[in-house]
Order: sequence, then structure tokens, then C-alpha cells
Amino acid sequence: MRSLNDIAEEYDFLEGDERYRLLIELGRDLESMPDPLKTDATLVRGCSAAVWVYPTGDANQLHFLADSNAAITKGIVALVISAVQDKPASEVAQMDIAAALDPFDLKNQLSSNRTQGVPNMIALVQEHAARIAAA
Repeated sequence: MRSLNDIAEEYDFLEGDERYRLLIELGRDLESMPDPLKTDATLVRGCSAAVWVYPTGDANQLHFLADSNAAITKGIVALVISAVQDKPASEVAQMDIAAALDPFDLKNQLSSNRTQGVPNMIALVQEHAARIAAA
């Protein structure tokens, strides 16, 4: 998975539809999430599309699998995951993920129904991280 900084650099050079294409590409590049992991417990609430986030790894190196049934939403969850992937759970639990996503200006780039679930994606990622860090 590409770093959030690398993605931000590319995103900054793009405009309009090219940014949508980049998000779709990021979603396609996500590591596959097996269907049995797509459960009510891994479902992100409040998204216009179905989004699932599942933590793997351990407290030292938290790894996430994620998926969505909508291409652009899958790209958005890929951005969230790229901000936290393979970092210590305690760091992820305390991280300002929303600030890390600021360079993408998602609220102004995408429709409100596409971005309404972003805070919920972030919250679920951080809840998983806090639980794993405390274990």
C-alpha cells in the first residue's frame, strides 16, 4: 500500500475526474478482504455505501483489511487505511486521522453523501486500535 504522503502528492496534481479515478484505483489496490470478515461487527455505520474494516496484526503492527460495495467509497476507506496501516495500535488510537486526510479536501471534492461516513470510518479504526493496544 502506498503511503498517504505519496498519494497526497499525486492527488495534488490532479483535478476533477482524475481525482475520482485515483480514488477508484486506490480502492482496487486494497488488499482483498475475505467475505466471512464482512459482518455486522466490521460494518461501518453511517456510510451511504456498505463499508467494512477489520483489524489484523498485533499491538506493535496493526494491519487493516477493508472493503466497500462502491468504488469511490472503497477509495476513501483506502485513504483512511493508508494513514494508519502497519503502525503501532497505540499510535493509531491517538492519531488525528482527520487532519492527516486534510490535504485531500474531501468535503469540497466529493458529494456530502460520499464523505458523511468518513468520521465513522475513522472512529471504527481508532476503536479497534484502542482495544488492541489495551489487550
